[in-house]
Amino acid sequence: MMLRDGSTQLLCLTASSGVPLFTRGASKQLPFSVIGSLNGVHMFGGGQGALLSSCETEGGGKVVWKVFHDSVMLIAVSGGGSSGACIGEEERRLQRLLENVWSCMVLVLGQDELVNLRNIERLKRDLRSCFCLIDKLLEEKHQGVLGDLTHCADSLVPPNPTPLQEAVDGFAQAADSEFGCLFVHGRIVVATEKWWRLAPQEVVLLCALVRTLSASGSASCDYPVFLPQGSPTVAHRLLRFQLLPGADVCVLCGPTPSLQKAETELVGRFWSPLIETLRSCLAVGERCLPGSVPLRPDVLALLLINRETRRSVSCVQLSSHHPLSDSSLSKSRCWELLKLFYIFSISRYFTQEETLSGSPEESTQSSHTEDFLHGFSHQPQQCYLVTEECKSYGLQTQQHQFFLLVLPSVPTFALRTVATQTLADIISATAF
Repeated sequence: MMLRDGSTQLLCLTASSGVPLFTRGASKQLPFSVIGSLNGVHMFGGGQGALLSSCETEGGGKVVWKVFHDSVMLIAVSGGGSSGACIGEEERRLQRLLENVWSCMVLVLGQDELVNLRNIERLKRDLRSCFCLIDKLLEEKHQGVLGDLTHCADSLVPPNPTPLQEAVDGFAQAADSEFGCLFVHGRIVVATEKWWRLAPQEVVLLCALVRTLSASGSASCDYPVFLPQGSPTVAHRLLRFQLLPGADVCVLCGPTPSLQKAETELVGRFWSPLIETLRSCLAVGERCLPGSVPLRPDVLALLLINRETRRSVSCVQLSSHHPLSDSSLSKSRCWELLKLFYIFSISRYFTQEETLSGSPEESTQSSHTEDFLHGFSHQPQQCYLVTEECKSYGLQTQQHQFFLLVLPSVPTFALRTVATQTLADIISATAF
C-alpha cells in the first residue's frame, strides 16, 4: 500500500460519506480501494468510540487522519525510509501539514462553503483553485521555506530596513489598509504592525500564497482571501504588485482602492524612489542575512527563530571552503537535515509556542514532549546531535531558538561555542 519514494500523498474526503474530493502529491496515486480502506478503518473506529489519528505501516511509513468541523476529512500518507525522521517526528510533520492544508482551503474558499456541503460536485470544482497553494506546501519540503512547519514567518533581513518600513507603512495607508507587507524571494522583509498581529499560521499561508501568485508571472493581481482564524467567513482583497522580479508588495484591503488605481497612482509614488534599495535586498538572496553578518566557513545551515515576533531566518551555506565534493551534502539535503533537527529538538527538548489553533493534535504533541522530559529537574536549553553527515547544535533563550548545522570536522566539544558565537554575531549585526 505504501508509497515507495519517501513522498507524501494527501487525500481529501467528505467526513460523513467518504466521497473523495481530491488527491494531491506523490507520483503514484493510491488505488481507490486503498483510499476506501483508509476511510473505512477510521469510520469503524469512530463507531466503536475510538478516535484513530495515526498509524504506522509495515514499510515504516505513516498514515495520519484528521476531521475538520465534522465536514471534511484529510488523510496524509507518507512513504517510509527516506527522510531519516523517526515515527514521532514524521507524525508531527504530517499533523502540521493537515492543519495547513485545511487552512489553505479556508483561505481560498471560506469556511462556510467547506462546512455546509450542499453540492459535492461544485465543491470538487471549486477546490481546484486551492491546488496550486496545496502543491506549494507539498513541494516546499526541502526548498528553504520552513514556515509551514515552524509557523514562523520566513524572513529576509535587509541591509537598510528603515526606508522600506516607511514605504510599506505609507503605501498601506494610501491604499486604505492597515495590512501591508514587502516580500523578497518569497520572504518577508518588512510589514505593517497590523500584519504582524495576524495569527502566525495566517502570516505563513499568506506568504505561501504570494509565492504562488508570483510564480504565475503576473505583474499584479486582485485576489479574494479569507483569514482562517481572523475572518473565515468574510473575504478580504489581497492586492499584490511586482516591484522587481523577486520583489513584491501586498496589502489586505476592502472594496477600495481598485487594482488599477493602486497600480497607477500608488506603486510608483512609494516604490520608484527605492529601486536601488530593493536591488540591495535582492542581492542578499537565499542567504537571508546581510553581508554584515559573518558566518564561519564550516557552517552548513542555520535556522534562527525570534520567539516574540514569530519570525525566522534560515539559510544553507555551501561555500568554497566546503564544496559539495567535500561535504557530500547537496543543498536540498542540508535543508532536509535542518528541518529534521528542528523537529528533533522541538519534539524532545525545547518549549513550543503553539498559539496557532489550539487543536487536540497540538495538545497531544505537547504531552509527548512532557512525557519525554518526565523526571528531568529542569527545562533543557541546549542540545546537540552528531551524525556521519554533520553535527547539529540547538539552543533556546527567552527570546530566540537557534539551530545550527556544521561540518563533521568541527570538534564536538566546540559546538556550544560555535553556536553561541554565531547567534551573538547575527543578533548584534541585525537586532533580529
